[in-house]
Amino acid sequence: MSISKEKNFLGLTDEEVSKSRESNGSNKIIEAEPETFWDKFKDAFGDPMIKLLLAIAGIMLVMAFMGYAEFGEIIGIVISVLLVTGISAKTEIASDNEYRKLKDSTKKEVCKVHRDGKVVEVEINELVVGDLVILQSGDKIPADGYLYQGELRVDNSALNGEAEECRKVAVSDFKAYKELAMTADVTGDTFVDAHSLFRGAVVFNGEGIMEITKVGMKTMMGAMAEDMADDEVESPLKVKLAKLASQISMFGYIGSVVIALALLAHKVVIAGGFADYFANGGVMVFKDVLEAIMLAVVIVVMAVPEGLPLMIAIVLMRNTAKMLQNNVLVRKPIGIETAGSLNILFSDKTGTITKGELEVVEFFDGNLKDSYKDGSKIKEMMALCIGKNTGSMFDANGKVIGGNATDKALLNFLTQAEMNKLEDLKVEKSQGFNSANKYSASQLNGKTVYKGAPERLLTKATKMLDENGNVVAIDKKKINDKIDRLAERAMRVLSFAYSESELIEDTLPDDLVMVGFVGIRDDVRPEAKQAIKEVQNAGVQVVMITGDRKETAVAIAKEAGLLNSKSDVALTSEELNKMSDKEVKAILPNLKVIARALPTDKSRMVKLAQELNLVCGMTGDGVNDAPALKRADVGFAMGSGTDVAKEAGAIVILDDNFKSIENAILYGRTIYNNI
Repeated sequence: MSISKEKNFLGLTDEEVSKSRESNGSNKIIEAEPETFWDKFKDAFGDPMIKLLLAIAGIMLVMAFMGYAEFGEIIGIVISVLLVTGISAKTEIASDNEYRKLKDSTKKEVCKVHRDGKVVEVEINELVVGDLVILQSGDKIPADGYLYQGELRVDNSALNGEAEECRKVAVSDFKAYKELAMTADVTGDTFVDAHSLFRGAVVFNGEGIMEITKVGMKTMMGAMAEDMADDEVESPLKVKLAKLASQISMFGYIGSVVIALALLAHKVVIAGGFADYFANGGVMVFKDVLEAIMLAVVIVVMAVPEGLPLMIAIVLMRNTAKMLQNNVLVRKPIGIETAGSLNILFSDKTGTITKGELEVVEFFDGNLKDSYKDGSKIKEMMALCIGKNTGSMFDANGKVIGGNATDKALLNFLTQAEMNKLEDLKVEKSQGFNSANKYSASQLNGKTVYKGAPERLLTKATKMLDENGNVVAIDKKKINDKIDRLAERAMRVLSFAYSESELIEDTLPDDLVMVGFVGIRDDVRPEAKQAIKEVQNAGVQVVMITGDRKETAVAIAKEAGLLNSKSDVALTSEELNKMSDKEVKAILPNLKVIARALPTDKSRMVKLAQELNLVCGMTGDGVNDAPALKRADVGFAMGSGTDVAKEAGAIVILDDNFKSIENAILYGRTIYNNI
């Protein structure tokens, strides 16, 4: 279907664009204004140790005027305070500037729009209500609206955490639906309805045209950004410093009072008793009392470690720069030492523990052998089954583009060199994959190749290719047992076959010969598995949160080293929400997996962990993760995630890798222990 030619799409005129922007606003998501050096400088005076130092400086100023202290000591304290606040502000500004540079280096997102009878490319911030936007496979949806024409499969995971393909079809009654879309409340069901599209979602497959009904802060992404919690959680170091300041004060007060009373008692004893002491006259008694008070004040002053805040500021500043070299961008310096104090870490699966993309992780033929070798008949036939039966292709740079995630994984398995050998072979006839048939096929010169679900192709196949290229009888039970074992490891199995017969639409031939099978999944990062082990050995509980079904989540968790014993618990969101807060707290020490997770589950788990006095970390990349990232003691935002998530996080993991999270915890713990 050619979406640009099926109807005469004029789109909005320049005048209509201006009017729409004036009445409905722009499509820009408003972010918090970056704080200035002066703002950071003033905020630094809220530190409990700084407050105590300022109080001491005030006391010493009074003492200096009375001749009991030197003005040089006061100047020293003031310089120390200014250095601490200045270094702290400079560190935060430097981190913020690195983050802004990272954002500015990202290419501005654009989309194709019908405007004034032409198709033009505009930045997404320039879109307005009423624009008709062309959407194709791989595009990110730029605003909220509905599908005006075509058919799409979209990924809403940036908004609701679910990575499943959601089918969208065109609206039949445009006027009625448009009015409803502009006024109705959005619920969880709205994300997966038949027509609605939301900013931040990604088109998996298909093509179509959407009409925009909401832009900017009125979109669901805008509402989530605006609704983000503003309350900042105090870091463990700040809590301990506040406690230390209180203890120092209490120690100084008690010590000074005891010593002042002891000094007065000593004078009374030397004088021969209270009667003889008071006989010296009121002036002498007043001078002795004043001397005792001055001594008490000096003790309070001397008890305060003036250099501690300065040392902390310098340590944090130096290590912020070092961590950037390890793919850890510290947006808020307190995030470093908080990471070192973590007791529990809630981590996303996709892209953090796993690689974030589907890949072929296993191949086997009908004899369950890996016979995919250079020069073999099986490898030759697999090249035909994949290369001439796919919606993906290699671009000029050797990157796989187009098609769905499965096609991309298969083409990466095939390699570009093998694909190039097939250039001269023409496809005479083809049939695309559909949910009813569960296979796709292409007729080539004298052969028809098939790709599809094993349960579909195996029903017709009676023969297979062996490792020597011979056509032999097939043992379906042996193959099905292997498929079941791979399913337990969260693998999706695809089968490949060929026939000497011509392609007949929606009909599998009787002479189908099985070529091979592949296991596909988003595989665990090798370095993440080791990192999880080291983090667990350091005493940090890791809980994997994913939108996948429970069986898939459990299989991945076992391979990642999260589920190791019978006492370890894996729950679905539904099971979790049936439990009271008290029940969840009881099982929290053994909880390792939350499957089919909703955004609200993340915020709830952070709240419950903090109520148990656990220092809590949360990873996230979508708009839906922002409230939990902000509420956690330290939020790890992914570098490939949304700007809203990065704004909410204290630390940005530039390579999305769990190994980098481990580095952040290691640095944080070292810094914390040193302090």
